[in-house]
Amino acid sequence: MKQAIGIAADVRAGRTSAMAVLDECLARLTAESPPLLAVTRLLADRARREAAAVDAMMAAGQDPGPLAGVPYGVKDLFDIEGLSTTAGSALYAGAPPAAQDAEAIRRLRAAGAVLVATLNMDEFAYGFATINARHGTTRNPHDLDRLAGGSSGGSAAVVAAGLLPFSLGSDTNGSVRVPASLTGIYGLKPTHEGLPMEGVFPFAESFDDVGPFTLSVRDMQLVWGILSGKAAPEPGIRSFRVARLGGRFGENVDPDQADAMDRIAPGAPVVDLPDIARARSAAFLITAAQGGALHREALARDALAFDPATRDRLLAGALLPEAIHDQAQDFRARFKTAILDLIADFDILLAPATPCVAPRVDDPRIWIDGALTPARADLGIHSQPISFTGLPSLAVPLYRPGRLPIGLQLIGRPGTEPVLFRFAAMLEEKGLVGVSPPPEGFRGKET
Repeated sequence: MKQAIGIAADVRAGRTSAMAVLDECLARLTAESPPLLAVTRLLADRARREAAAVDAMMAAGQDPGPLAGVPYGVKDLFDIEGLSTTAGSALYAGAPPAAQDAEAIRRLRAAGAVLVATLNMDEFAYGFATINARHGTTRNPHDLDRLAGGSSGGSAAVVAAGLLPFSLGSDTNGSVRVPASLTGIYGLKPTHEGLPMEGVFPFAESFDDVGPFTLSVRDMQLVWGILSGKAAPEPGIRSFRVARLGGRFGENVDPDQADAMDRIAPGAPVVDLPDIARARSAAFLITAAQGGALHREALARDALAFDPATRDRLLAGALLPEAIHDQAQDFRARFKTAILDLIADFDILLAPATPCVAPRVDDPRIWIDGALTPARADLGIHSQPISFTGLPSLAVPLYRPGRLPIGLQLIGRPGTEPVLFRFAAMLEEKGLVGVSPPPEGFRGKET
């Protein structure tokens, strides 16, 4: 499938119709997505109404918008009018239908985009693996025997497979950046509260953010601009002040990530963020406490209705004393102030997005500090401390055809997403980052 900008250009120029684009998209999703276990609901009737509305505007000589006829999907925690918002859980499969679309979906529809599917996730977004008891484990299109990452794994897998040009996920502690890295596409954790969260099922509101997945920097600029209400920046090249994050960010790193950072910014200063281990621990506590509080009543009513992999973590969070949560939040405020002072002189901070390539589904563990640990908890070792600060972070894929994907994070100061896009565009033009398509049939085994 073409990228979003190309599809919209063709529809707006009359070279194709939104309905023709949709028919091809639905056919491919039906035929090719089942092995990925990424799609939870195909919204064909709604999508046809939206595509017909785009074509009607074209017939009337009106501009349908910058995403005219572009199909997309959303993580299964966005409100969609007339459907239950399940957040990946059987617990809410029969919940009352949403009265209206989430704000992000409303903005995309106003820009001409066509919603075609809801996408798999870890239950209540609690995990980095998209291992879901109801819908199954989402598979990586680069190797079906490997995880796609999570918790927005379904959203990443369909884009990486070329079945949708973009999708929406949510990122609390790395739930966009981790699957973007493992499936080899672009994924954005925006400045905290920079994109509309209205109508998105929460996990831990201190960290939750909407995040897009795309196949190019230009598409990311466009989608971010529509969701944020800000003009998408031109990818002009200028001088960037770049630093690398050291300390824990220099440990548990794939050699190709280290080599890429050397090539991207040779001789760049290394910035050591203090108390990273404490920051990650505090993030765990805040996440657990807020998630546990959100589900406390449901846990009390019927804890066995929860996914076993999620239930125990939520129960532990619900039992955390409020004072511990408050102490973690106090530390977070001090930590964020210190970090903003420390990085004030830089435009871009480089860091790994994940510590390794995608682990196998039949053995979902990864090596951290010389020991095997659960991937569901520790794939976010490099993303979680960034979420803790609220800084924007763009996951970019290293260009490595024929090999399992892995990515870097480009981290900026609050509100500097346009700078991240310009820098990523420069790297893309140089061939240092970019999407490598998965093998035909999603059967790659190359490690």
